[in-house]
Amino acid sequence: MGTTVFERRRPAASVVQHSLEHTAQSVFWLDDLGRVPARPKLSGERVAHLAIVGGGYTGLWTAVLAKRRNPNAHVVLIEAKTIGWAASGRNGGFCEASLTHGRENGLARWPDELDTLDRLGLENLDAIEAAEAEYGMDFEFERSGSLEVAVEPHQLEWLLESAADAAARGDATVRFLDEAETRAEVDSPTYLGAAWHTRTSATLHPAKLAVELARVAEELGVEIFERSPVRGMDTPGSTGAVTLVTDGGRVVAEHAVLATNVFPSLLKRNTLMTVPVYDYVLMTEPLSADQLAAIGWSNRQGIGDMANQFHYYRLSRDNRILFGGYDAIYHYGGRVRDEYERRPDTFARLASHFFTTFPQLEGLRFSHQWSGAIDTCTRFCAFYGTARDDRVAYAAGFTGLGVAATRFAAEVMLDRLERRETERTRLEMVRDRPLPFPPEPAAALGINATRWSLDRADHTGGKRNVLLKTLDALGLGFDS
Repeated sequence: MGTTVFERRRPAASVVQHSLEHTAQSVFWLDDLGRVPARPKLSGERVAHLAIVGGGYTGLWTAVLAKRRNPNAHVVLIEAKTIGWAASGRNGGFCEASLTHGRENGLARWPDELDTLDRLGLENLDAIEAAEAEYGMDFEFERSGSLEVAVEPHQLEWLLESAADAAARGDATVRFLDEAETRAEVDSPTYLGAAWHTRTSATLHPAKLAVELARVAEELGVEIFERSPVRGMDTPGSTGAVTLVTDGGRVVAEHAVLATNVFPSLLKRNTLMTVPVYDYVLMTEPLSADQLAAIGWSNRQGIGDMANQFHYYRLSRDNRILFGGYDAIYHYGGRVRDEYERRPDTFARLASHFFTTFPQLEGLRFSHQWSGAIDTCTRFCAFYGTARDDRVAYAAGFTGLGVAATRFAAEVMLDRLERRETERTRLEMVRDRPLPFPPEPAAALGINATRWSLDRADHTGGKRNVLLKTLDALGLGFDS
């Protein structure tokens, strides 16, 4: 097999070691919040129109939008730990318009709907941008677009095909950049070219989005309870209420939304629909003016390379660089555990790849390192559904591209609970369910064989082996 640019241009081991000497195992975004209000545990009984399980983006958007639809509705949100502590507080902060995990995935699965899905995705992203002014929020939203960069020759060919497709469709929001133009935007010796998506991507502060949504929800009258894991859900009879039970109390509601992301669903039908995949991230100290000048990046785009095992990176408001991706780790049994977040070899590998990307920043240190579990499904984007005679709605499987899509999911679930036929609910993408993952040990064997195959493809000019071609043909996959 061949080698990748990150193997051909490794920095000295001393550079990597120095950069990680004082790195905290902690989530920068959550640390950056400072003090946040503590909310009570659920105790006793609450009666509500709508009960929401999960205090991440999906649950919070659902709460806010439910109150906007019906200001008189009594909405209760129950969170197992604290608002935004999991994926919503520790992701990269990329806010993408795509509802299908990219145009290629959407075209392969829902070609007849893709124009509609693209339009709805842009409208959804516009609504998130408008929410800052509408609700008086500040979550550091920057509509700076994204650079999809080629770091290997075969990736440059893919970029040219993508740019030609955009031009043929009259899509002026995609600009192809050659090597010199790309390095004029952001100066990395690894770049061979890029596609600049000027309108369909933004960055934001993940944890601030969560806490701001919670604040707005409470101002609208939503009751939020923290440190109250739901232990059971009961829906007696065919038209009765939904009862959610915690250690200290219960909520009886006309309807419920399950927004539990990567954590086990309260519905057996969804047991094998997602698997938790661990993703790892580094955050640098703030760059000095000279360091920033050395790499350019004045337009502050989000960046991702085109490898199967890809990297993603962006600037924070105070000019730190978040750098993550590459390793996507599945642990046997599909469990979510704190100890999986500590992976020194992965953090060292990320640091090495960072200095391959930006050798002019040697000497920079990383202030934070962390990890989190992504709810991955076989179609790479969220799926939606209802249960218990349409009294319960759910959305899951965002597969690493859920920051914006969670708002769309909230609208879909509310439509479904209200039994409203809308443009959203008529979509095949919304009505379909992906194929489940197999049970263990087949899940671990299949996922790890797929990861090996994806890595091999990155070393062989992007050529996909028999396993990957078979999965492509079946519409199955594994991704972070």
